[in-house]
Amino acid sequence: MGVHNRISVFRAERGLSRKELAEAVGVNPQTIGYLERGDYAPSVELALKIAQVFGAPVEMLFSLKPFASLAQTISSKGES
Repeated sequence: MGVHNRISVFRAERGLSRKELAEAVGVNPQTIGYLERGDYAPSVELALKIAQVFGAPVEMLFSLKPFASLAQTISSKGES
């Protein structure tokens, strides 16, 4: 078990490189890579900083459970 995240999805949507995100939150670009792969769990401070960069609630970026795939999310919304 670990911390799951959507950092790469948010980065791609904003057109940010790992280096740009790392500079914005004050870490090494390799740290962003470790986070995205799930090799490293962020501190609460780092998680909040990353969420702030994207202007999103921290729960949209990080979870203790795996996120549903975007395809599942889209199809379940269509059923309502």
